[in-house]
Amino acid sequence: MTAAGMTPTEKNTSPTDQQQFNENHNEDYEEKIVQEFGHLLEKSKQLFNGLRDLPQYGHKQWQPYFGRTFDIYTKLWKFQQQHRVLLDKKYGLKRYQIGEIASKIGQLYYHFYIRTSETNYLNEAFAFYSAIRSRAYYSKVNREEKPDLMVKKLRYYARFIVVCLLLKKTKIMRELVRELNRQIDEYVKAYDPDDSLEWQLVLNEISSFIDVDNQLNIDHSPITLSYRLTNSMIPPLPTGSEKILSNIQMYVIEEILIIGNYQDQIKFSELTIDMYRILQAVERQAIDSLTSLDEKSTIQSPASTNHQQRDIHNFYDGDFQNRPNPHKYLLYKPTFSQIYAFAASAFKELSPHGTLLLYISADGYDTHLKSKVEQSYDFGGVKTNNRHDDTIESPNSPPTSTTNTLAKKSSPSIPPLNSSTTGSIKDAHNIFPGDLYPFLRKPLFLIIDSNNSITFQNMPNLFGQPLISLLSPIKLPTVFHNYQNKGSLFTLFLTSPVYAFCFVCHLNDLTNEQWNMCQEHINKMIFEIIKIFLKSKLVDSTIYHFFADEFLRLFLARYVFCYAVLRLHRAFKGSGFYPSSQPQLSNDLLENVQVHKMILELSALLNVRQLFLEGPLTAADLITSN
Repeated sequence: MTAAGMTPTEKNTSPTDQQQFNENHNEDYEEKIVQEFGHLLEKSKQLFNGLRDLPQYGHKQWQPYFGRTFDIYTKLWKFQQQHRVLLDKKYGLKRYQIGEIASKIGQLYYHFYIRTSETNYLNEAFAFYSAIRSRAYYSKVNREEKPDLMVKKLRYYARFIVVCLLLKKTKIMRELVRELNRQIDEYVKAYDPDDSLEWQLVLNEISSFIDVDNQLNIDHSPITLSYRLTNSMIPPLPTGSEKILSNIQMYVIEEILIIGNYQDQIKFSELTIDMYRILQAVERQAIDSLTSLDEKSTIQSPASTNHQQRDIHNFYDGDFQNRPNPHKYLLYKPTFSQIYAFAASAFKELSPHGTLLLYISADGYDTHLKSKVEQSYDFGGVKTNNRHDDTIESPNSPPTSTTNTLAKKSSPSIPPLNSSTTGSIKDAHNIFPGDLYPFLRKPLFLIIDSNNSITFQNMPNLFGQPLISLLSPIKLPTVFHNYQNKGSLFTLFLTSPVYAFCFVCHLNDLTNEQWNMCQEHINKMIFEIIKIFLKSKLVDSTIYHFFADEFLRLFLARYVFCYAVLRLHRAFKGSGFYPSSQPQLSNDLLENVQVHKMILELSALLNVRQLFLEGPLTAADLITSN
């Protein structure tokens, strides 16, 4: 503005007045910054708390809300970066408050991974959690009078450990466990809280979980097993397979339900060791993000990403990394209502070329009926929930807590529903074969890991849709009984056949050369089994409907490998010790001489040949042993 354009008042303004004007202007500006930050902070908290009210299943309902939440946190994070000095001075911004914002963003990324199964979001969560630790945002919270901030710090550690566990960052994870141990000690000494035993239980669960996942030593050092799918693990389809599969309707996994309820199995954060292994086995190995938090100019909202369905017509190409992972739900000890709600939602989301994978790892349930007629319910099923919070109780029965995950003791005056006095009444808190019949209207791939899995072997194909069931052995040799709480052997074979082979051979310490040799030999066997599937004239054509999917193809091959290893192993004697399936696989697959030879050769190279039978089973051996 020129002097000629100034008003008389402005011309007469003194330097002192101008200084006062500038100070007032600065104060107004600073006040606006403080107010805007307060508004963004409050809005972000409201949106974040609203995430709890979103349905846990379905796809479209939650994405817009997640998008809005990410947008507000993007603005909040950039805003506090741009105005950090002013906010420190005028707002009194504490370091733990910055840590809380970063922690919420990490939680958003983690929950988006849970919602979408895309492991890249785990890397984003890791970046924010790492920044909190490296910048010591929570370093002074133990000096606060109230314990609330200290509890937030402990929860942050638990969440960070889960992310490290899923990303196989073992070294950092062990450091975090040691730090969490110290933080719990400080928390107990400073506040003498009521939940000290609960936090000690969390620490014990974490430590046990890590130990189970690092039992194998290579060159005297424990290794962390990887269960995710890599390019080198995918069994290639042999030349000529197009001719066999070209006229068959192909299906790929689009939705997965993973249910866990082995009562005594080691768990952490509502994740049993079986669930932990299988959830990774249906994910592709992601490339680690190398971008630090300092280099992130913006927070990318995953909700804006277009997650497209997988194209089944491209299963012959090598475009592996760019295919999205199938969507999955993790249900720990779910109620019957939860199972049906999540299964129905997954069922609804299936495209015409999609299939549902249902995995259940749970203790078996027997009805103990004298007369068992109906295959659908009389022969029992699997336990999926030990919390009888849905039980129809007598008006006079005492109230029971719904927070205890252990089985409740029945009132002495009221017999349990499944007692002999009730005749044919079944326990309502279990899953029976008949419960799955409605979902046979679309293709279903079923994996049951239970000591009563055999109940699901003869499910009627009511609607003519492709159905495959892979069922665990119902017996386990005595020598392995002490290991049952450390994960199921059948799930181990389906997720890490190399380690499973070492486990049944009692091999806990290998050289790096032996480990690489073992991996190479078993990969060759898996590839050989795929060739046999396509060469066989006896294979049920239902199998081929699922060969387009690399995850299902691998599960089928690993199932055959599991059967062959246990069939040859001297400790596993009798049909109850071997897995079964529906449709039943033919002997040219399960009792293949070439596969048997390869297993025995590997056992000889590892100096455990004595654990297996003398040679490949002949036709006469098969007749006498069945």
